[in-house]
Amino acid sequence: MSASNPPSGPVLPVCDEDALPFYVFARERKLCVQRCPDSGRWIFPPRPVSPYGAHRAPVWETVSGRGTIWSFVVPHPPMLPYFAERAPFNVVLVALDEDPTVRLAGNVVEGDDGALRPVPTERLRIGAPVRVVFDRLDDEWTLPRWVLA
Repeated sequence: MSASNPPSGPVLPVCDEDALPFYVFARERKLCVQRCPDSGRWIFPPRPVSPYGAHRAPVWETVSGRGTIWSFVVPHPPMLPYFAERAPFNVVLVALDEDPTVRLAGNVVEGDDGALRPVPTERLRIGAPVRVVFDRLDDEWTLPRWVLA
């Protein structure tokens, strides 16, 4: 997977070999996070060895895709043209139900297709429950986003 960022398109993730499985699973519409095989603790962002237990390679496991909004911001222009056309939109940190210390960044959107159609800012609140949806940007990239649950 390569990150080719067209000037008029979205900024794609920078993906190293540790993070690659996260995006491969997302393309399959699965939200997966690494887990320590020794301690059972969840690990994010992805890494080659577990910081817990015997420091073995973490395993990828599917999570429920449910969480709560831990924090959010609403960026305003000036910004890159692709995003300026969609502003205002939100950027959230979601604390996963499996482990609230694991937080994933994304956007809360209106539809189950995951497209960047943000919910009105006044509907967002810290602690609001969300569930994952997936936005297929192209044949290579699918991003997890969130809808209010």
